[in-house]
Amino acid sequence: MAIGMIGRIAAAAALLLAIAAPAAAQTRYVHAGRLIDTENGVVLTDQRVRIEDDRIVEVAPWSPPPADAEVIDWSDYTVMPGLIDMHTHLSDTLQSNNPAEPLLHSAEEIAFMGAENARLTLEAGFTSVRDVGTFRAFGDVALRDAIEAGRVAGPRMAVAGAYLTVPGGGGEVTGLAPDVTVPDSMRAGVFSGPQEMKDRARYLFQHGVDFLKIIATGAVLAEGTEPGAPEVTEEEVRAAVEEATRYGSYATAHAHGAEGIKIAIRGGVRSIEHASLIDDEGIRMARDRGVWLVMDVFNGDYIDTVGRQEGWSAEILRKNTDTTIAQRERFRKAVNAGVRIAFGTDAGVFPHGQNARQFAYMVKWGMTPMQAIQAATTSAAELMMRSQDVGVIAPGRYADMIAVRADPLADIRALESVDHVMKGGEIIR
Repeated sequence: MAIGMIGRIAAAAALLLAIAAPAAAQTRYVHAGRLIDTENGVVLTDQRVRIEDDRIVEVAPWSPPPADAEVIDWSDYTVMPGLIDMHTHLSDTLQSNNPAEPLLHSAEEIAFMGAENARLTLEAGFTSVRDVGTFRAFGDVALRDAIEAGRVAGPRMAVAGAYLTVPGGGGEVTGLAPDVTVPDSMRAGVFSGPQEMKDRARYLFQHGVDFLKIIATGAVLAEGTEPGAPEVTEEEVRAAVEEATRYGSYATAHAHGAEGIKIAIRGGVRSIEHASLIDDEGIRMARDRGVWLVMDVFNGDYIDTVGRQEGWSAEILRKNTDTTIAQRERFRKAVNAGVRIAFGTDAGVFPHGQNARQFAYMVKWGMTPMQAIQAATTSAAELMMRSQDVGVIAPGRYADMIAVRADPLADIRALESVDHVMKGGEIIR
């Protein structure tokens, strides 16, 4: 009996030790024919990337790994970090000719739309995004969490939860009859005055957002608002920035007009979205204060073409015309001035998965192909405050990579159709 009991105790102890012992890391290797080192702006040839679980542990010149090792052969491809889009709207409907479109879909339907949008974005090679607002509050928070839990496929997300906007401003559902009531769930970030801005900002962080999105001017796509018109005060912006700082985060500002941009910069935002009508003073302020510009220089053409085909309102088409070329000219000025610029597209205005079409516009309007790629990798990661995880193929970072057979430094449009996508060491396509 005693011997049998001792045996059972020993077996149980061995089982407990086996359970407690850390599992062996899953190791695999990528053979990269050409590897774009986005951190240093150079191309390395014939490289070996060693991955353990979801992280990169080594990048070195190619040498054969152990005979039984798993090798992903991308020796005929250009390999680079997964792309990052700093201005997307995954958890929402696609822009349409109906200003009431956001009211025509339930929260449940939006959730399924978001899952599809996330998958399309990931399959296009964008392994991280900053999602900068949704009409139905916190749908993006739920989508981010579902992706992190492995329930749906999608990019790593940083999310804003809702728009911080004045009543009837650029972040509201507008263009409706005056007696139509918009649900409270679509007005979670509506504020009036600095104190209410602070209260709304705190509420958003308490419900899981990663950063704040302030609507500082009117919007091209919001009926009854003007892109050039400021909608916030410097005190209101500062209230949001101070609250974000308390949570270890930051605020970005949607701002088209020159004065609204300068109000947001003086208020302390980390980045400006759109910056369509930024003037020379605003460019100097952004450069001198290290404020990032995220300029969606592609989608003006989409709005003009599809908007006219589908009968979008004359007001929206007019505002788009007023800002499209002006924005691109100012993009060139900002590039030449040395302003920090990160890649952001406003995906959701155009179909998700077409994000990479913007690269060609960035190159046409003043960037080199390497600068455009860095805008969507190292620069975006820095703005996103996630340089320790994404944006470069280097030890310690997530194994997020894409591979293209063509050379994107010779033809940037190669990124519009990537051949392979990896996220966290797992092949997506």
